[in-house]
Amino acid sequence: MKRWLARAIAAVALVAAALVVGGAVNAISRLPDLEPWHHLTTTLEARASDLPATATLDDLLRREEAVFREASERVDSVVSAGANASIPNRYVNGSRSHPSRFATNWNRTQILDTPEPRAGALLVHGLTDSPYSMRAIAARLHERGIYTLSLRMQGHGTVPGGLVRPQWEDWSAAVRVGVRHLRQRVGPDRPLVLVGYSNGGALVIKYALDAVEDPQLPAVSRVILVSPMVGVSPMARFARAISALGPVVEKARWLDVFPEYNPFKYISFPANAGVQTSRLTRALAEQIARLGGAGRLERFPAVLAFQSVVDTTVSTPAVIYELFDRLPAGGGHELVLFDLNRQSRVDALTYPGAVMPRLLGDGPRAYEVTLVTNTDSEDAGVSAVTAPPNAAALVRRSLDLQWPAEMFSLSHVALPFPGDDPVYGGLAPPGPSVALGRITPRGEKGVLIVPVESLMRVTWNPFFTYVAERIDRATGF
Repeated sequence: MKRWLARAIAAVALVAAALVVGGAVNAISRLPDLEPWHHLTTTLEARASDLPATATLDDLLRREEAVFREASERVDSVVSAGANASIPNRYVNGSRSHPSRFATNWNRTQILDTPEPRAGALLVHGLTDSPYSMRAIAARLHERGIYTLSLRMQGHGTVPGGLVRPQWEDWSAAVRVGVRHLRQRVGPDRPLVLVGYSNGGALVIKYALDAVEDPQLPAVSRVILVSPMVGVSPMARFARAISALGPVVEKARWLDVFPEYNPFKYISFPANAGVQTSRLTRALAEQIARLGGAGRLERFPAVLAFQSVVDTTVSTPAVIYELFDRLPAGGGHELVLFDLNRQSRVDALTYPGAVMPRLLGDGPRAYEVTLVTNTDSEDAGVSAVTAPPNAAALVRRSLDLQWPAEMFSLSHVALPFPGDDPVYGGLAPPGPSVALGRITPRGEKGVLIVPVESLMRVTWNPFFTYVAERIDRATGF
């Protein structure tokens, strides 16, 4: 037995060493040279230890101002000198990808105030993202008299190197600052709404769970989730081992290095970002299991979630089985799933395994489930097929919406963006900034400087009006 155990330990150590060395070798050989925006790993961002219960939004914004000033001086000013502005680069002044093309720098924390708010909403963006992704939803809530705070998470909106250091606990502490600010702004009796996209979804779920356990935290009335990061690939946890030689081989800190042509989202991806997704989702799973086992999830606020059936960034099954199926009945929870385009001419070219509408047919659930899907196999029009809580019968409602001819599914990044979004929308008129949603790459292989699949990925939601309708209904306090 001792000999077997020693061999097992040696095998684990050998695998770990292979991952570390292999990851470093792969980074050196595969990745292009790092740029100034990769090298700058700021120490100015607020850590969790800098954000005690007395910390205010002004404290957080002062740190944000310092971080943006540093990035401007050490990256933008340096990179812009003598650069060709005709090449899209978010760090080159004059480039169509530079955030200054917009009157508002949506990489920064955004507030939409109203004199007498009837509620307050905190909106939290996703990993490598920025408050820009919350722009359309925040505007919709503000139109309904809700004070909105779209909070920038530490390490985001400036340079990709900003994500080399932060921990998920730092982001969670910032969320608490945001919620405290909302409670102070709207008063003690107005509802509070948390809206989370992707990694932001995990962070607002975490806050809501913490508020169940700690009555000193401001309570939440409603949680809205968009492509929430409840589960990720198990490979994410290996990012820590792969990047272990980062202090020696800087490239080992990076899983992907690409040109930064997107004004409001990083294209390059540091290993630490993957590590934090793994740590955060595991913390969520443990807390949900603990509170569920103790019968304490009855206090969890009503949830409305939007999720694409196919999603290569987060796990759709985890949203269903690890979150919604664990919430108690009677909580007013609602899950909206966006199906693939099931027209026969498109469906014939998709993997047979990409079929999850069966979720509506494997038995009644304790929450409402809606599938937005084709009205029939020969029609681009869509219907919302709803299974009410604990009901076997389905209710079908035709929507005045259609699948665009070129689109076979939504994607993880598409759900919060309407078709007229100036950067990501496919229906937006030409403007001063790069319009990524209008790019439809067709041509010879080996020409583009970025992977063609990244440009092919859908960046806008043709059913956003339905999303807005459901959000209106959920926030009709």
